[in-house]
Amino acid sequence: MNVQSETSRKKNSHIRYLILIIVFLITSVNYADRATLSIAGSTVAKELGLDTADMGLIFSAFGWSYLLMQLPGGWLLDKYGSKKVYAFSLFFWSLFTFLQGFVHLLPLAYTVVTFFILRFLLGVAEAPSFPANARIVAAWFPTRERATASSFFNAGQYFALALFSPLLGWLTYAWGWQHVFTVMGSVGFVLTLIWLKYIHNPSEHPGMSARELDYIVQGGAMIDMDYKKIDPLQNGPKWNYVKQMLSNRMLMGVFLGQYFINTITWFFLTWFPIYLVQERGMSILKVGLVASIPAICGFTGGILGGISSDWLLKRGLSLTAARKIPIVAGMLLATTIILCNYTDNEILVVALMALSFFGKGFGALGWPVISDTAPKEAAGLCGGIFNAFGNVASIATPLIIGYMVKEMHSFNSALVFIGASAIAALLCYLLVVGEIKRMELKKSTINNG
Repeated sequence: MNVQSETSRKKNSHIRYLILIIVFLITSVNYADRATLSIAGSTVAKELGLDTADMGLIFSAFGWSYLLMQLPGGWLLDKYGSKKVYAFSLFFWSLFTFLQGFVHLLPLAYTVVTFFILRFLLGVAEAPSFPANARIVAAWFPTRERATASSFFNAGQYFALALFSPLLGWLTYAWGWQHVFTVMGSVGFVLTLIWLKYIHNPSEHPGMSARELDYIVQGGAMIDMDYKKIDPLQNGPKWNYVKQMLSNRMLMGVFLGQYFINTITWFFLTWFPIYLVQERGMSILKVGLVASIPAICGFTGGILGGISSDWLLKRGLSLTAARKIPIVAGMLLATTIILCNYTDNEILVVALMALSFFGKGFGALGWPVISDTAPKEAAGLCGGIFNAFGNVASIATPLIIGYMVKEMHSFNSALVFIGASAIAALLCYLLVVGEIKRMELKKSTINNG
């Protein structure tokens, strides 16, 4: 160890916050890459002759592969560690985003198929990202800071819409929709280099002080997570682990709740800009600016939800109460999206959307709950299952809303569908989850699995 590294270990440090900022930025780009087609969607559909059913199919392509790869992605994380798997994930999802900018060079007959394939591959590449985020937070942060940290990286999805919606809207307007994809792909390539340079395990980080390491260990951080490798003779996920987690009522309530919460997310990631263009008659340039308002509110709600949960925990409330209170309050606020059906006032519509997305952000504490409850032996796998349940919504939401709009020629029923999903998420946490605590895998299954 060099003199500089030795000196840094004698002083107090806050390296965990640097790690969190990097994870936040990458998560923001992650969600921006998912939303690229949404922002450019109206222009893409017009230039390439795609109808709402075509767009719904293309939107859903990401969800199919993202869902299918959750268990393999979680297993890869548990076997090879967060740093290595995340680096490959980030590079390849940036590559598939970049390539979407060249679809227009192909004959129109291949457009839908090509977009579908590239969006499908984007889902494959992004699959390990959020389970990796949860593992990194569990490794770097003590329990009493975990909700704030998890909410911060999770708020990247709202920050992505707030920052990139105006930028990508302007790029579509000024340069053409193709540059939405090439610019975002290039950003991802740069972040891959940053990731490789600055991310290390807690005990190996050259800037980590002994005091900070002791603080996070004493607080419950699982710093050795990446050293507990899966047996190399094992060819895939331990299905006994999976069976136990799927038969656990608490985890099943959390898994199902995430599906309903993600339904709200995927409305905003896919159909919301198109709703503003088709239902409210806004221009694509205006939509880029307007779409950032709910996103900013979602970002604010996401941060405040995590802070509120950790504050309640520090005030002496149980872990169960500290997590559930913000979730229930947030989902109640999210139902206000239905009120958009009863006004033609643009300002009021945007305000209601903003309030709804604030509520969704405030109540989106699924990842902190998973960090609190996932079995230590299979944290990545549990995160993968959780994300798999949640991202059924990435398939169902675009298809269901696309069908509703096509058949009913309006978004009214779609907004009711989103509001009902918020109520369903609330009921999952109130009626199904029960006490929030870390699940213990049965010893006999661990030894024999």
